[in-house]
Amino acid sequence: MSLPEDPIILYSFINTQLRDKYSSFEEFCKSNSFDAEKISSKLRAVGFEYSTEQNRFM
Repeated sequence: MSLPEDPIILYSFINTQLRDKYSSFEEFCKSNSFDAEKISSKLRAVGFEYSTEQNRFM
């Protein structure tokens, strides 16, 4: 699986995956061999932070 390059599409894609398939961002990253810090940094640059309580980027 490859990730969208556009940060807004990436945000939407990851939140959909978290809602439908994964109980945490960490699980999503480990299951797909993604670099969690790289993704978080890209989303943080456009104003999104991961909420563990809600299991989504906000």
